[in-house]
Amino acid sequence: MSELLPCVRQEKLISGPAGDLEILMSCPKQTNTLPIPYAVVCHPHPLHGGTMNNKVVYIIANTFNALGVGTVRFNFRGVGKSAGKFDHGDGEMEDLRAVVDWLKTEYALHELWLAGFSFGSYVALRGHRDLGASRLLLVAPSAERFKEAGLQLSDIPTLVIQGDKDEVVSPQAVSEWVSAQVHQPQFLMMAEASHFFHAKLNELRDAITAAWGNYKDCL
Repeated sequence: MSELLPCVRQEKLISGPAGDLEILMSCPKQTNTLPIPYAVVCHPHPLHGGTMNNKVVYIIANTFNALGVGTVRFNFRGVGKSAGKFDHGDGEMEDLRAVVDWLKTEYALHELWLAGFSFGSYVALRGHRDLGASRLLLVAPSAERFKEAGLQLSDIPTLVIQGDKDEVVSPQAVSEWVSAQVHQPQFLMMAEASHFFHAKLNELRDAITAAWGNYKDCL
């Protein structure tokens, strides 16, 4: 993997449906004027310590920056400096929409990627069609929650990464959900990886890079 490109970082509060939303933006410095994709990364469950500073969320954003993709991490309502309280995915979906709308207004969004870890994968998958995402990354996805909500993948490039030693999300449930999809994603069952990818973060980074490192060739 190439070294991380120099990034411009910006922390700020933006307007959300429940009040302020705390975001952390990181953009590779560009040597030309070509537009770049932006990826919005959704964090794990707010009631179980999930924040935009979660190490898996960080490594996803860091990897995207290394690929020349701008990223926005944000805290769902009730987390960090974000106003409001947990809303079981409904309000969090509206938080995601507010972040994407902000990106469209402030940065003339050229191409949107969505990514989510654990609970964040539920929010990202739930919103990917309506928000017009062109790529989707789901890490340790909440397959049981997907099934309950009847959520399905679309025909955009999608990468699903699951650890086979996950103690929170059932690897079998994820595998079964993936197998049932009409639109099949790239799917990696990572050996010896726990839910939080302890000692496996470099492998997670390398898997994302191997799958999507040539995305510019597809444009």
